[in-house]
Amino acid sequence: MNQYIITAHDYTDAGAWERRMKVRPAHLEGANKLKENGNFIMGGAFLNEQDQMIGSVMVMQFETNAELETWKLNEPYITQKIWESFTIKPFKVASVG
Repeated sequence: MNQYIITAHDYTDAGAWERRMKVRPAHLEGANKLKENGNFIMGGAFLNEQDQMIGSVMVMQFETNAELETWKLNEPYITQKIWESFTIKPFKVASVG
């Protein structure tokens, strides 16, 4: 499988935090499904000084580029304008221990 690291930064408009909190359950539901399918490796949120989420990091894996593209088309944080920008880079999870 091809592994990727996704780094995303949220919008910073006045409603960004509330929008994120509203969409978060759908995002987590999708991440749980991806984990069940073996696509989600790990993820988490960037925090600001007030411990509010302002972005995300995800490590994912997909068999094909088409699967990655399908994820992008369905990810709530993309479709619902939570992430203002994101990058996807090839990644290799280290095998330790």
